[in-house]
Amino acid sequence: MVYVDLNPIRAKMAATPETSAHTSVKRRCEAATSAGRTPEVIGKQPIGLERFTGNPREPMPEGLAYRLTDYLELVDWTGRQIREDKRGSIDKDLPEILTRLEIDEDDWLYMTQNFESSFKTLVGSVHKLRKACEALGYKRMPGRAACEWLF
Repeated sequence: MVYVDLNPIRAKMAATPETSAHTSVKRRCEAATSAGRTPEVIGKQPIGLERFTGNPREPMPEGLAYRLTDYLELVDWTGRQIREDKRGSIDKDLPEILTRLEIDEDDWLYMTQNFESSFKTLVGSVHKLRKACEALGYKRMPGRAACEWLF
């Protein structure tokens, strides 16, 4: 998977995984950073891609047995390695991928493990939460404190 996701970088067609056209890593990055995440979207991957299920455990859900953040870091680290037989690599002076995507690993892990208890119904920036509550006719904003903390 990493090998294929790095093809555009190695061919000098892209500078970073998140800008690599037609790759699963780009689609995963876009899904991970999309604004206004909803309960249906959180933790899911784009259609047609196997989802990440986290660390191995019993019972093990179907999917890739590691976390999305681990995969992104693996792609980023591997892409920074210079290979004599390849034209391109990720610039060693670029910030790490989670920093570039503005994903805090601890916050992401907390959100994916505690979503239902933290957010109850909606998740996103407070601005988007307010708009959603108005559209739904809610008088209160459930999960506001968690959204302020995370976003």
